[in-house]
Amino acid sequence: MAMPTTTANWHWKNKNVTPWAKEWFKQELTAIVIEGSEGNVAVSSVSIGDGDVELGQRKSKLITIYDIPVSLDWHGTTSDGTEVTGRLSIPEVSHENTLDKSQDCEYNWTLSTSSSPSVDALFAFVKTHLPPALEAKFSEFPVALINTHGKDLTVSSEPSRTGTPAPAAGIPSGTIQVASASTTIPKPAPVKQAKLNTSTVVKEARFMAAADDLFGLFTDEKRIPLWTRAPAQSAAKADTEYSLFAGGVKGKYVSLTPGKEIVQTWALQSPTWPSGHFATLTTTFEQSSDSTKVKFTLDGVPTGMEDEITTNLEGYYIHGLKSIGYVQLIVSTYTKPLSSTRPRTRTSSNSANPAAATAVAIAVVVLVAAFAIPYLSISPIALRSSAK
Repeated sequence: MAMPTTTANWHWKNKNVTPWAKEWFKQELTAIVIEGSEGNVAVSSVSIGDGDVELGQRKSKLITIYDIPVSLDWHGTTSDGTEVTGRLSIPEVSHENTLDKSQDCEYNWTLSTSSSPSVDALFAFVKTHLPPALEAKFSEFPVALINTHGKDLTVSSEPSRTGTPAPAAGIPSGTIQVASASTTIPKPAPVKQAKLNTSTVVKEARFMAAADDLFGLFTDEKRIPLWTRAPAQSAAKADTEYSLFAGGVKGKYVSLTPGKEIVQTWALQSPTWPSGHFATLTTTFEQSSDSTKVKFTLDGVPTGMEDEITTNLEGYYIHGLKSIGYVQLIVSTYTKPLSSTRPRTRTSSNSANPAAATAVAIAVVVLVAAFAIPYLSISPIALRSSAK
């Protein structure tokens, strides 16, 4: 009996793909070319140091595991025609600095050409524009890794189509049966897609910045790459499509209220995200006297992906803003614990005196009333008679 796919995909499996990864980086990074008024630059060669690249699967989720050093040689031509060469070393390209964004990539630059005004201008241009182009490629690597090798770890529930189907009962093998014109061929029943269970992920952060400034960072096509470190497309108008992280996230704007709210459809371009499914991301900005609270509410997250999406919002969005100097405020709330022991009430002799005095006063009033009532009840005629 075959093992159910849910069970087969639950246990840990992994595959080492380091040789494939080295070739991928060499092919993709050497295709990078950047141009500007200072000149043009291209990556000449790429070398990968000692490191491991693996694809794992646990609880039906594919997990990319990699940590490798990358070095590359680059060459360019200045605006006055001077040839310039240099080298760039990146000690660590890993899941943490390409997907989680929990740390920044470290770049160590070397200029091989003698310094001059045009050479220095091109070198500054390279240091500014080459890292975003590299990081855009780095963000594509996990997707390519899963697309290429994910099928080797995941057990599919679809029946095999490689075998030859058995002939139908009652039809001799080798006999071709042709349906007559009056024969009605039943249409296959439409396949109903299983209903997707979803949940909502909420993430908040507070920054020392104005709401309008933060709104612009999330919608302005020219400012988005500052914190995503990757190309973006954004017209910032309702019913227009957008693309972030070099196509890693795509969707369409639903509504935009400057400085207040952004509502947009949101889909992660990843094999783990259901094809054709869009969640709804609502980003609100609440400005106070010294800071602005940014709240991300992503409704429609497939069940089981909550932790992954929460990490992505923290790593890509919040850490992205922090990486360009936006200070995040950590607001902690302290609640004083309730004591389990009641405070003791001290009773002194002085506190009992008022109660005793009150009791004595009441007793005196009662005695006076007891003696006075008989006299008050005697009629005036009786009093005059007794006086005679």
